[in-house]
Amino acid sequence: DPLGGASVAYWGRIAEHHRLDLTVVNPLTDPTWRFMTLDWDGKIRMDCSSPHAMASLIEKRDRFAIATGNDADADRHGIVTPDGGLMNPNHYLATAIAYLYAHRTEWPADAGVGKTLVSSGMIDRVAGDLGRRLVEVPVGFKWFVGGLLDGSLGFGGEESAGASFLRRDGSVWTTDKDGIILALLASEITAVTGRSPSEHYAALTARFGEPAYARIDAPATREEKARLARLSPAEVTADTLAGEPVTAVLTEAPGNGAPIGGIKVTTENAWFAARPSGTEDVYKIYGESFLGADHLRQVQDEAKLVVLGALGG
Repeated sequence: DPLGGASVAYWGRIAEHHRLDLTVVNPLTDPTWRFMTLDWDGKIRMDCSSPHAMASLIEKRDRFAIATGNDADADRHGIVTPDGGLMNPNHYLATAIAYLYAHRTEWPADAGVGKTLVSSGMIDRVAGDLGRRLVEVPVGFKWFVGGLLDGSLGFGGEESAGASFLRRDGSVWTTDKDGIILALLASEITAVTGRSPSEHYAALTARFGEPAYARIDAPATREEKARLARLSPAEVTADTLAGEPVTAVLTEAPGNGAPIGGIKVTTENAWFAARPSGTEDVYKIYGESFLGADHLRQVQDEAKLVVLGALGG
């Protein structure tokens, strides 16, 4: 489902050229977007990672071995499986990484795994299991460009359902997000392994644990947002988070040393990152726990206190 966007004219040609059994369920382009189901807030939004915007495709999930969608400019992907419905973007990133590094035998042996610092820790565990170097960068796909160009990264992905990876021979395909190849990869995974991407993710959670992940907003003035963006690790005095010792306080990304415009605090089984919003008087708290949803809520509650303390509140 192209969601009425730029990929609508591509899928038919892709199917023809590669002789794929592929159906474009919604070939419409219409400036009124009358074919779109409304997003969570009642607005029309071509968000292929939203179960509300993707509702019409999710309803058809039992008709196809795999179903995929793209946003309007086709740089993001949404993966729908018969057994799991719409996959969480973090879940699919981890699944794609596990599959690609096991099956792309011509990729450089030292090609690392790129992720943004607010993407799931499941990626860290998958990369460690693969014996691949993890390159954790600030939010923004631009940080993957150099690595994808020179092959030092095989894959780069961000939690908002944007990713790209090398060609089969290990050369660069594109240095921008490509929703089409991530959608095609979901079909490849299903065809080659006989299991859906969501089944593969379930296998990953059986091995590495099942994380709970969420993003929430907290109020902040413009002055507080400016201070948050300039915090140093020394200004964060907390030594525990949700009952676990703090293992790191980051204001620079470990993968490239670039400022993250906020803070990230990690423990053995959880983390949170706080970044100011560029458009609203709030800051964003990303959090994850491998100890369950209740522990994640504790992480989120304590994250607000950590940020407040660091800002001198």
